[in-house]
Amino acid sequence: MAPDTGTHSAPKVAQIDGKTTPLYTLPARWYHDAAVYEAERWAIFAGTWQFVCREADLPQPGDYSAVKIAGFDIFILRGREGQLKAFHNLCSHRAAPLFAEGTGHCDVLRCRYHGWMFDHDGKLKVAPHFGECDWFKKDENGLKSVRLDSWRGMLFVNIDGKAEPLIDFLGDVPDLVAPYPIESFTKRADEDFAIKCNWKTYTDNFVEGYHIPGIHPGLIQSIDFNGFETTYGKHVVIMKAPQKSGSIYGGLWLWIWPNMTLSVYPDGMNASRIVPHTPRSTTLHYSFYFQSLAPELAAAQQTTIDTNCQIVREDFGICEQSQANLEGGIYQRGPLSPRHEMGVKYYHDEVRAALGTQDIRE
Repeated sequence: MAPDTGTHSAPKVAQIDGKTTPLYTLPARWYHDAAVYEAERWAIFAGTWQFVCREADLPQPGDYSAVKIAGFDIFILRGREGQLKAFHNLCSHRAAPLFAEGTGHCDVLRCRYHGWMFDHDGKLKVAPHFGECDWFKKDENGLKSVRLDSWRGMLFVNIDGKAEPLIDFLGDVPDLVAPYPIESFTKRADEDFAIKCNWKTYTDNFVEGYHIPGIHPGLIQSIDFNGFETTYGKHVVIMKAPQKSGSIYGGLWLWIWPNMTLSVYPDGMNASRIVPHTPRSTTLHYSFYFQSLAPELAAAQQTTIDTNCQIVREDFGICEQSQANLEGGIYQRGPLSPRHEMGVKYYHDEVRAALGTQDIRE
């Protein structure tokens, strides 16, 4: 987590009078109901731009990154001519994945189940031992492509192909990040965390600083909590707080709709994906980047990584305990603080709008 020092220029944000307008959370059942989760898969995760990796993570032809996003398996591949393409990570024969989740290199796209082979454009080249029949056509059995675009070296996919152009979808993010040379940052490490709660339970926690005094003893010593501020623009929640001397948290701290976080500071950044797998299980995929990976900087950078990871872990207990109570049948919804939870309010309104397109309403 890296609250902002206040040196950037924030976008215009909507203002709501929390004193006269009641502000309440989403219904408790939305945090565990299977029908709600299935609607989210299509309205939120298939229907938006999803961050996968950076172009620099795939430097050579044949390099790939395979990810899971709310039940959708996707991979991005750098082709033989250097072009980047995205596909569903499933063979057109019997839906077996071509790759395990993660990054790697391949010369040939080959399904290990029955040996079907595809070229780097997704066309079926060989279906070994399939047999002869006039109804089977290779050109009708290629991999299913996925819409792909990049912003400042960061690669995004849109699964249903219907989202607005990426630069428009990112809303106020490009202006906020403009002062930072993020293309020049190099990855130092990846860290993954499994948490037993709904993805929204964790996201609610991320987009507010209200919980910092109670949950993050190290962070509260590094910032002036009385100056903590949360605002929002199009598809982004912006958090910032004055930093105390020696703090490592200075920079730009963003949450980007619907499930990406981006913390940028002068000599590096971290980015994460908040990825649901079921209504009650979520994985956080963090990547840490720095301006230089010089050996003499390694120890200090590892301290930054370890400190950030410790803060992430500190949220797990309270999120998992809250998840249990969201499912317990007593709690239905709660009030939102107009001082500290406007980011939660904005996020919930985005969820409400998306689920409304699937006829899920309160």
